[in-house]
Amino acid sequence: MAKKTVATLQTGSKKMTKVIRMVKSPKSGAYVFTEKVVNADDVEGFFKK
Repeated sequence: MAKKTVATLQTGSKKMTKVIRMVKSPKSGAYVFTEKVVNADDVEGFFKK
């Protein structure tokens, strides 16, 4: 199933990128990873938030 998802992202008209950001949870103090698939042009905007 994962291979189909990757193939779909590569063959689409827009180039998509999976980004992973590490965020510290205010509740527990532990680090949590947030993952999102964004347009390749919006990667820097995702990390600036």
